[in-house]
Amino acid sequence: MGRQPLWRRVGFLPQITYFKPTGVPLANLEEERISVEEAEAIRLKDLEELELEDCARRMNISRTTFSRILNSARKKIADALLSGKAIRIEGGNFKMAIRRFRCINGHEWDVSFEAMIKESPRFCLTCSTQRIVPLWPYGLRWGKSEKSRHSRLRQKE
Repeated sequence: MGRQPLWRRVGFLPQITYFKPTGVPLANLEEERISVEEAEAIRLKDLEELELEDCARRMNISRTTFSRILNSARKKIADALLSGKAIRIEGGNFKMAIRRFRCINGHEWDVSFEAMIKESPRFCLTCSTQRIVPLWPYGLRWGKSEKSRHSRLRQKE
């Protein structure tokens, strides 16, 4: 049995997570699933045009692992574009580079990826209450609400 993969650091979650060819009903489409860390690899290398070493450092992984993730993402995107498949960005093995927290009294603060690996915060830095919750970045909700939204889209087509 292989070892558990390390968490990959991700600095951005896309607001749009589903792409499909125009004019083709969802029921007739195959999908390519791209993980969040694959999308991050594409963003860092192809959009930000960073060097391979810098990309790997930002994601907290080795250069060879980064190359493997990037190649996988590029292959899936090419297959989807050339074969007329939909692309869904979801899942993976990642942690946000910065995580935002809020306490019951409304105080908010950010915790870095490195600090989160060591230990999650247990109390508010301002008022010391233990009633805190992590906030999803960019107002996204991944899970049931996202899946049900895609289910509604499928029913409309």
